[in-house]
Amino acid sequence: MKPFVLLATRAEDVPADEEYALFLRYTGLTPDELVRVRLEAEPMPRFDLDALSGIFVGGGPFNASDPLEKKSKVQRRVEAEFATLLDEVVDRDFPFLGACYGIGTLGAHQNAVIDRTYPEPISVVPVTITEAGASDPLLEGMPTTFDAFVGHKEAISQLPASATLLASSPGCPVQMFQVGENVYATQFHPELDVEGITTRIHAYADYGYFAADELELTLAAVRRAAVSHPSRMLRTFVTRYAR
Repeated sequence: MKPFVLLATRAEDVPADEEYALFLRYTGLTPDELVRVRLEAEPMPRFDLDALSGIFVGGGPFNASDPLEKKSKVQRRVEAEFATLLDEVVDRDFPFLGACYGIGTLGAHQNAVIDRTYPEPISVVPVTITEAGASDPLLEGMPTTFDAFVGHKEAISQLPASATLLASSPGCPVQMFQVGENVYATQFHPELDVEGITTRIHAYADYGYFAADELELTLAAVRRAAVSHPSRMLRTFVTRYAR
């Protein structure tokens, strides 16, 4: 099988390694079948898409809506690399699934409006599939409304005509969208389980996602409901696109 690639941007080793482990677990892939590239540590290699089955993008600390002068040199490099990669991915309609930071990269590439209008605290939210999403193969077998883990400072407030809305939540109109037939992005985290998000809460406690005295409240918020459906999308993506 041609491998899949996970493009990651987390600089902290513990949540970065756990993110990779979660993608391995829920895709069912082995390390040889899911190659990780940590973009915060090294430039993105030039990919031959004909040699790959598909591309995943994990979450991370970068925000597309940050003013240019506040973006680090690494963030500017990563954004430029994603822009070049997505030119080819979108042109070829190549299998791509970006989670959280991935929705910012694809959204920016498609000229979506990304701003601070619809942030969501680290929590569990109900995500509802749209009429278009109900007939999409990646969401096959999913309930119309399912719980998912979220936590983001920015979000897409307006999609371009090139995108199809697949899912929404009460506090964030764009939870999932599609470009073409095979290019996807989610605002929620399909790879996360409660242990994984607990690790991230502790790792990013000083990153402004919640106030200093809200640690226990945030930990309680992600335990209020069992989250089991989103991870199925990862296995479905692999089953659909492995070649």
